[in-house]
Amino acid sequence: MNMKNIKDKIILHKYYLVVIFIMLIIIIIMGILLLSKRTTNFKNPYEVEISPTDNFLFIGDSITDYYPLEEYYDNLPVVNSGIAGNKTTDILSDMKTRVYQYNPTKVFLLIGTNDLDSNAEGIVDTTFNNIKEIITEIKGNRSDATIYVESVYPVNSIIENSSAGNRTNKKIRELNKKLSNYCSKGNCTYINLFNELKDEEGNLKEEYTEDGLHLNNLGYVVVTRELLPYLNE
Repeated sequence: MNMKNIKDKIILHKYYLVVIFIMLIIIIIMGILLLSKRTTNFKNPYEVEISPTDNFLFIGDSITDYYPLEEYYDNLPVVNSGIAGNKTTDILSDMKTRVYQYNPTKVFLLIGTNDLDSNAEGIVDTTFNNIKEIITEIKGNRSDATIYVESVYPVNSIIENSSAGNRTNKKIRELNKKLSNYCSKGNCTYINLFNELKDEEGNLKEEYTEDGLHLNNLGYVVVTRELLPYLNE
């Protein structure tokens, strides 16, 4: 084989490589366009049935405030009305801004852990009565909204650098029992997340928290898994 034939084969080989490269680019571009078209028509990743007027309101303290709703409920009409440090009285004093302005169709209420950080006598009953008042206010002003009351989450006071403070799982269980009984009478739907987040000793599982009070990403995955079915009710 002479040098000319070798050069011709090299040129032809390079030509084939260029053609293959161009074809791959075309395939990739077409794939991106098709994927984009599918995504546009994709209702939402959880197949939750929603209407144009739906608003799913999550209201509470820092545990709600730090909940990355857009990450876990992508393409769903979720609203985060959590404020770090809030107690039941904070919500009661600002119902218009925290609830009514969003005209919610579903309300997920998680509040009370900061109230229970107090050692005041009768704090469990006081917190419970405030939560009842919050529910009553919502029902009176947004009668079409479905109300879901989440159990107060467990805490873990034995891990290093715990932020549990004066909160105890004994007080939390007492409050949750009152909330469960109240909701069972048809006032609202009670969601028992305490049992989903506790370990064998009844503390917040270490793998779900960094400070014994707030949830980490894994903790929020557990919560999301439990809440999702209620979005389709």
